[in-house]
Amino acid sequence: MELTVLQSQGEVPRPAAVAEYRGATTASSYSGRDAEFAALRSGCGVYDLGYRAKLSLTGGDRVRWLNGMVTNNVRDLQPGHGVYAFLLNPQGHILGDLYAYHRGESIVVDTDRSQLETILATFDHYIIMDDVEVKNLSDEMTALGIAGPKARSVLAAAGIQISEMESLEVADAKCTCDCECVSCPVVRGDDPAIESYELWLAPADLKKTWNALLQHGGTPVGSEALELWRISSGIPLFGMDIRGRELPQETEQTRALNFNKGCYVGQEIVERIRSRGAVHRKFSGFLVDGSQPEAGTKILSAEKEVGEVTSVSSIGSARAVALGYIRREVSTPGREVTVGGAKASVVPLPLSGEILGKLDSQG
Repeated sequence: MELTVLQSQGEVPRPAAVAEYRGATTASSYSGRDAEFAALRSGCGVYDLGYRAKLSLTGGDRVRWLNGMVTNNVRDLQPGHGVYAFLLNPQGHILGDLYAYHRGESIVVDTDRSQLETILATFDHYIIMDDVEVKNLSDEMTALGIAGPKARSVLAAAGIQISEMESLEVADAKCTCDCECVSCPVVRGDDPAIESYELWLAPADLKKTWNALLQHGGTPVGSEALELWRISSGIPLFGMDIRGRELPQETEQTRALNFNKGCYVGQEIVERIRSRGAVHRKFSGFLVDGSQPEAGTKILSAEKEVGEVTSVSSIGSARAVALGYIRREVSTPGREVTVGGAKASVVPLPLSGEILGKLDSQG
């Protein structure tokens, strides 16, 4: 896979290791997963978002057309705001997930590079007589992420001034720091309880912005810590937690669904599931004693198979934290189960600070 723009520019400091992540090759670690995870939780972590890809939709039919393609409401988006959504096939199975942002004369679609080929092919298949033009912005725009309770203070110290923002709001920020950027779009993350932002940058502005953020208190974070952060936050990853056989309601991602927006591809199946009340399994979190199980490990309750692990990481050396699917009748938080022969328990998502604190002390 291709290096991200940041990696190809030889950012400072150099990572301890690189690895493939979500469709690109990026830093997997700088100072170690646990230390970097701690920065995201209690300080300020800065990370490469070059594994994300961006598309621009223009043309007079862009809003109507995309609204008929995805599971969330694009039609009523106000300028400067975005939504998270699924792209479905006619059978209601998930082909991909994405964010869509209203940028005035265009809609910017943001997704993982690993999904780009499928999403472009699906868009191309459904654009028939519509006035919609799709442009891949991946060579023109990349991004940095910054998260943690000290994120805004680090941004301010680096000369990037932002106002109070709502979840998935995007605004153009003026940069007055040494990196000499004229302006860049800043996006607030979609979890209102977490201070997280994305800086959308031209490749020429990337390295100097990265260096400015680190010089003013940011800690560089690699993909290993980002995975632990994602899993502890209960966010499913397409290709691992969301696969071709998953239905939208099984993922527990109600934020991706709107039931008042009108017709879209796969809507009939989503509505049928809602009218019948529930699906048989749900996306859940698990704490596993001992060594880290592999993705795909079966989950047992009373010696009966009730689910499987899809993503897993660990905090320290004492316990693993995992995501996966489990039958609803045994999904109550606190329920004891077995994962790969090890004791485990069902936990609510996202993991609470109390649980994470206990895991830290055990590790």
